[in-house]
Amino acid sequence: MTADAPPSRILIVDDEPDIVAYLEHLLTAIGYRTLSAGNGTEALERVAADAPDLILMDVTMPVMDGITACGILKGRDESRLTPVVIMTALGSMEDRVRGIEAGADDFLIKPVDNRELMARIQTALRLKHAVDRKLRELHRIRDHFSKFVPEAVRQLIAANPEEPALAKRERDVSILFLDITGYARLSEELRPETLNALVERYFSTYLDRIQAAAGDITETAGDGFMAVFQEGDAAAHAQRAAATALELLAVTEALNRREPHRPLGIHMGINSGPAWVGSSRYEGSRGIRWTFTASGPVTNLAARLAEVARDGEILVGPATARRLGDRYRLERVTRGRLKNISDEVEHHRIVGPADPR
Repeated sequence: MTADAPPSRILIVDDEPDIVAYLEHLLTAIGYRTLSAGNGTEALERVAADAPDLILMDVTMPVMDGITACGILKGRDESRLTPVVIMTALGSMEDRVRGIEAGADDFLIKPVDNRELMARIQTALRLKHAVDRKLRELHRIRDHFSKFVPEAVRQLIAANPEEPALAKRERDVSILFLDITGYARLSEELRPETLNALVERYFSTYLDRIQAAAGDITETAGDGFMAVFQEGDAAAHAQRAAATALELLAVTEALNRREPHRPLGIHMGINSGPAWVGSSRYEGSRGIRWTFTASGPVTNLAARLAEVARDGEILVGPATARRLGDRYRLERVTRGRLKNISDEVEHHRIVGPADPR
């Protein structure tokens, strides 16, 4: 134990009170905290309520023996890594074999020799604390990188960790593209670090709103991003995309009132329909990179609508307009052919939610 670390907690499991009292006195005298249980069932309850760092487990006890309790503890994810030291009678080879099969980490021969007890406890705790440190480090790394993983990908991996369904497949989606109005002008007027901090503040707020509406940001650039809405039926995700777009305009106005700079403007395009959604694998000389995105004509049209939208506008394609039905007030917009779109496409501006009847 280090000077600044909390004392390790050891659970003593034995049905003989004198042995428990002796071990408690011995261990507390050198700085360990102790818990106790009189049988395997009590031990399971104590571990579930207040997990220790190490367990000293007798074999022969009423209600539930120590080998059975050890096997149950080692079979549970939450207690699998807790060291269990089995205390067994001299020469009981059967107990040792059963203990190994149950997953015991070490053995002590009763009556217990104090020096051997201390050595085995210290060895087991060093390994336990080393594993705990590694797990905390892995969790920090996982939590950091999870910020860059779309929620849809996390759900796919959680559903099937061994073979997540990340391959591209056709799904009906609504795509929202958002661009910052006048980004080139802002990049000339503001220092790079100031502009970057500004975009991060706004986009962080946008991310919260999009995730709350079951959307995922899959592609980003300095002046905009693409979000995919795919949960629910065709009308549901189109309506969530529209509602989210209106909310992004509202939060932008709120942020503009609080920020000490010239107001930031945004404009958006939304389109709905079938797209190829999933992972793309890019292999170069320096390694492999994976992305998760949606592609196809639906995505292309949403991007073109965002390009021609003016500051504060949300333009939607014909499929989205149909799915919004009478829930939103729409105005038809005529601005000629869209870039890289061969046919003329009818598109509309979202004015706002429909007036309540």
